[in-house]
Amino acid sequence: MKQLLLFIIAFSMLNLSKDSLAQQRSFGLGASIGEPTGINAKSWISQTTAFDLGVGWSIGGDRIATHDINYEGGSRIHFHFDYLLHVFDAVGSTGQYPIYYGIGARFNSGGGYYNSFAVRFVLGLAWMPRETSIDMFIEFVPSLQFTAGPGFAIDSAIGVRYYF
Repeated sequence: MKQLLLFIIAFSMLNLSKDSLAQQRSFGLGASIGEPTGINAKSWISQTTAFDLGVGWSIGGDRIATHDINYEGGSRIHFHFDYLLHVFDAVGSTGQYPIYYGIGARFNSGGGYYNSFAVRFVLGLAWMPRETSIDMFIEFVPSLQFTAGPGFAIDSAIGVRYYF
């Protein structure tokens, strides 16, 4: 728990040290529904890059393609941290619909996962309505798990964030 608290403090400090911002408000906090369901934060570090942090729980069954591990299928705690790149002109529109992609790390515990670590490959689409302090997103995240038995997983979620 101490490590998680230190991680969140370090993540918040990154938000204070930026020079170039993608929006007037650079730190967003919100919720996501899917795999996982929980709290999501995004901190812009330039006009096209950001860090994303998620803390939540997963309630689905086995989603790892492996033959070595028998997951219990119960709920589990999920943490992830991603580095994201945004392409703002990929979707032709008068609004802002950036496609984003990136790489990150995931940690799951519980439900038979026994403290598993995975590398995440993030692909998503956001909607950032003009003159508002929110963004909405949908993302698809294949993951390659290394600990607690190697395997392949797919996370996906929709969510919304409010920018402070």
